[in-house]
Amino acid sequence: MPRPVWSGTISFGLVSIPIKLFHAVSRKNVSFNQLDDRSMSRIRLKKVSAETGEDVPDEHIVKGYEVGKGQYVVVDPDELEPFIPVATKAIDLEEFVDLTDIDPVFFDTPYIVAPDKAVKPYVLLARAMEDAGKVAVGTFVMRSKQYVAALRAVDGRLMLSTMAFPDEVVDPASVDELDGIEDVDVSKKELAMAEQLVESLAGPFEPEHFRDTYREQVLDLIDKKAAGEVFEAPEPTAAAPKVVDLMAALEASVKAAKEARGRHPASVKAVPARRGRTAAQAEEEAEEEEEQPAKKPARTRTRKSA
Repeated sequence: MPRPVWSGTISFGLVSIPIKLFHAVSRKNVSFNQLDDRSMSRIRLKKVSAETGEDVPDEHIVKGYEVGKGQYVVVDPDELEPFIPVATKAIDLEEFVDLTDIDPVFFDTPYIVAPDKAVKPYVLLARAMEDAGKVAVGTFVMRSKQYVAALRAVDGRLMLSTMAFPDEVVDPASVDELDGIEDVDVSKKELAMAEQLVESLAGPFEPEHFRDTYREQVLDLIDKKAAGEVFEAPEPTAAAPKVVDLMAALEASVKAAKEARGRHPASVKAVPARRGRTAAQAEEEAEEEEEQPAKKPARTRTRKSA
């Protein structure tokens, strides 16, 4: 049974709804311990001075913030006490917005929101938010840390995601490799092929199709070794040859995507005739558009991409 990680109330206006938060994701990783191969005993990490290499007792360990190379400002825990957010046990909703207004980069950790005793107010809020198609944004404190959170309704239930603060989000303009991408010219033929590739892979999101194969293989290795069985490592997959020509790469990708879909007919979805055109047809249409002006300006604009 999942255990709640936080309990409190959803508060907006004069309304307070008691709730509990549960982790919405259970991370699955393979962890290893460091061992002494002579005795198979665990390796312990020790706190030592970087200068002398000697053990440092806990009573001599203080907090310091590095302001320069080798220069620190020591801060006492008592000095931090006044700044610790007060745990009000309330998620204070400040505004209701459209989900499309929130860039996904802001979303952090997801939680399931469950009612705590009073179920009707919870259901009423969930249904009202779902009917309005709105997401509530608010703040709360958990484990002495302040969070911004987005509360949304999904199938009559409430979900909450903590969010990054604006100054924590990296500005794409600071990435030098993105400079000048708006000036890259793309031909209509290349764009048509790229769109065809996207359309050939289009379909509903089915999360069960994605698996952590590395974790599964490592656990299989551990199980076999624990049982005394011989584990045979799989043959390494040969790297695909690099295709320098962009059009050739797109054509090969479209062909591979169609072949993959053909092997799984149940996953193929019906698409309009134009969306289902072949790579050759897409190229032919693009050539015709380049030779003759299009009737609709919206389809003749030059698009640019990386």
